[in-house]
Amino acid sequence: MESYFRYVDDILIIYKANHTDINEVLTSFNGISPGLNVTLEHEQDNRIKFLDLTILKGVNKLTVNIYRKPTTTDVIIPMDSCHSVEHNLAAIRYFTNRIGTYNLDSLKNRKKSIL
Repeated sequence: MESYFRYVDDILIIYKANHTDINEVLTSFNGISPGLNVTLEHEQDNRIKFLDLTILKGVNKLTVNIYRKPTTTDVIIPMDSCHSVEHNLAAIRYFTNRIGTYNLDSLKNRKKSIL
């Protein structure tokens, strides 16, 4: 299965190495516009990070985990700050949406198959 996912300026291409020449794809992307410079990041240990996900390649399937940068502090704006209510609630809405979107049924094994 080959797939293409894009969010703003982050692109994920899932491909079969024996079917797709990724360097040719990279050259094509970089040829679209002179100001466009696409770089390539390869998986390491059958894993790659995309947005706030870690994608793990298994046998005939991909699974995802939530990726947290080593510098993550989990600090959100305190409710008694001088920020607007919208700013104060933004983090809560984000985390609530992420739980619903990623379908984290098991706290022990936070993985979801995407294939």
